[in-house]
Amino acid sequence: MHNRNAILGFLFALFFSSCIGQGSKPGYNHDFEDLDSLQLPRGWILNWTSQNDGYLDQIDSVIVQHGKYSLKIAKVGTTDKNWGVCSYYVKPVNKGNKIKLTGFVKTENVKDGFAGLWMRIDGDTKLLAFDNMSARGITGTVDWKEYSIELPYDAEHAVGINVGALLSGIGKMWVDNLKVTVDGMPIQNFELKPLPKARLDTMFTRNGSEIGSITLNDTRINQLKKIGMFWGFLKYYHPAIARGDWNWDAELFRFLRKWNNTKESKDVYALMEDWLDSLGSPVVNVNEQLLQQNGGLNFATTEGAPEVKLKADFGDLFTEGNLPATLINKLAFIRDQKKVSQNNYYVGLSESDNPLFKNELRYSGNECPDAGTRLLALYRYWSVIQYYYPYRHLIGENWNNVLTDFIPRFVNAKDKKEYAFTCLELICHVHDTHASIWGNQSYDSIILGTLMIPIKAEFLQGKLMVTNYYTENLVVRNALNIGDIIEQIDGVPVSELVKKYLPYTSASNYNGQLRDLPSYYGFLLRGNADTATLLVSDKNGNKRSLSINRVSITQVVDGYKKNENEKQGYKLLKSGSIGYLYPARLKENDLAGVKTTFKNTKGLVIDLRCYPATPIIYSYGSWLKPFSSYFVSFTKCSMTKPGEIDFMKSFKNGGGDADNYGGKVIVLVNKETQSQAEFTTMALSTIPGVVVVGDSTAGADGNVSEIILPGGINTRISGLGVYYPDRTETQRVGVRINIPMKPTIKGIREGRDELLEKAMEIIENGAVEKK
Repeated sequence: MHNRNAILGFLFALFFSSCIGQGSKPGYNHDFEDLDSLQLPRGWILNWTSQNDGYLDQIDSVIVQHGKYSLKIAKVGTTDKNWGVCSYYVKPVNKGNKIKLTGFVKTENVKDGFAGLWMRIDGDTKLLAFDNMSARGITGTVDWKEYSIELPYDAEHAVGINVGALLSGIGKMWVDNLKVTVDGMPIQNFELKPLPKARLDTMFTRNGSEIGSITLNDTRINQLKKIGMFWGFLKYYHPAIARGDWNWDAELFRFLRKWNNTKESKDVYALMEDWLDSLGSPVVNVNEQLLQQNGGLNFATTEGAPEVKLKADFGDLFTEGNLPATLINKLAFIRDQKKVSQNNYYVGLSESDNPLFKNELRYSGNECPDAGTRLLALYRYWSVIQYYYPYRHLIGENWNNVLTDFIPRFVNAKDKKEYAFTCLELICHVHDTHASIWGNQSYDSIILGTLMIPIKAEFLQGKLMVTNYYTENLVVRNALNIGDIIEQIDGVPVSELVKKYLPYTSASNYNGQLRDLPSYYGFLLRGNADTATLLVSDKNGNKRSLSINRVSITQVVDGYKKNENEKQGYKLLKSGSIGYLYPARLKENDLAGVKTTFKNTKGLVIDLRCYPATPIIYSYGSWLKPFSSYFVSFTKCSMTKPGEIDFMKSFKNGGGDADNYGGKVIVLVNKETQSQAEFTTMALSTIPGVVVVGDSTAGADGNVSEIILPGGINTRISGLGVYYPDRTETQRVGVRINIPMKPTIKGIREGRDELLEKAMEIIENGAVEKK
């Protein structure tokens, strides 16, 4: 991840943990003059969790530009992975077109990074605007100077304004006398935008539930299972919660404190019923919902009933005898109401109709949250999958039982490593290659490790083989040859390592797990030790032990990108008789050149063993396919009946180009073919005479939806269901392949691309029998 994007990801994380209403004080505290009892600037977040490791943020009363105090950020540690950041939340105002942050910055010996101001505007479903001065960052030693950031302001959709300063690299910086203006006037002059009641309940926002421990036995676990299902159902079904009248996390924490003091299940059920009654009337005001609808689809009134792929599953809530009849009846009343509005405070739909999980608090101040907040993490994730995962039916096990199994594991996780591992294993239960943990400090540095053996290794014929290098390091290249088989890593057989790490490798199928294990986001080659001991065997079966230096993961990623950048988007093969497309390197305006270059070729190979850099389904589809036809059908989550998954209309491509390509088309796929690449393969498979050659694809398609869990855990799911027009599944299965084929150890050792050779053979020899 580039430095700017890494900082953006962290600063985005700050929003949900910093919306605590500091901006309500007239005049704000943008000049650091208002200190609390600890002599910290009131309203400011400093030294944010482990992200600020190696940096110190503190008030300075000696070096100031204005008043008595400035804020100093200084590099004090040896780590090179983080940055120093301070953050201040400003409530959104009700109008304006431009918002500007100005402030004075002084620096001393800043290098290997930059200093600057930053500002971010958050919407309820997405980031609206952001700038951290990365393109014009301050370096070296500079005396007090005024800097500014100006961003467009969307008053209708803005839910938060965040400002601050940051330092990456080494050195020191001071910041002072900040001002925020809207359309040239102080932000204090504008009326605040009314916020939902849920956002005003900030009691637990900073520290989580503060429930340090929970005592468990079978009865208590069963109670917590019912509470989790109850909480998740109401989150997405109760109209008051959907309106944003309740901070549903905070309500859970308050309930758990009461539950902790009960023993008998009947008392727990009474508490649950009282909790439900306290939410207010569950009757939906249809007229109000229609006003809020904002043009969203309403199947009940505009399109008729949808075709249902998957009915809602409410867990055990409505099982007779599981809860008191009075409570079940009240829940059934809520379930069966006619819902019109598709708006919900906690979930919406993107422009592509995949779910957007919004207004979720991150509780990022501690990477191992307290027991109550860890339980919230489990409930939040379980409920998202239960009500908004389009592939819930493909999980392969009873999702209700997963909730039970993980309650003691989340409650008892003893540190941030165990908590992250527990989250990861839960995520792996949905078997989705889009899902894993992204950008978490504990996961990246402690669990995976910050270093990696700088080679590309792949499983071929059940063996882990060296297939490429990620750096120009001659020591590594001389020690390891392409084609070498890795038998052991640090004394442990590869087969044992695979068995150990498969439960923690999120992928839709086994082929995808084997792809990811030795990748730069997998377990096998990463670590924190500077060296790794490998036992390898060569093509003659001779074994040798060697020590290999690991390098930073940044070097590995850069090496991967360098390898990719050296490839061409399109070129001629076989003395100009065959065209070759590599969509990962195609540009938007390449099509005209492709048409001219490939005009007289016998055939075309489209190599989708990569992720397309630009969509080619429609533009290239029109050139390659002389007629229009359906190639895909989608499902999406129902917003009026959460938990139900409905089919949408199918989509076509092809036709519309008078100069269609006349040669044979071969598409290459393998384990690297994922998501957009799988979607593209489905579209190209409808070209007359096309042949798809290769191995099982990743089986992960559908626009990605992000999920935020407490403690800085970021994960994703495939948010749309993707099917062939005849409703054949693609998730976990992959795309249809006409000629199944895998590379071999022999072929790699001989430097051959066997799939590409097969494609050229088909083009040269003509007809082929397709499966």
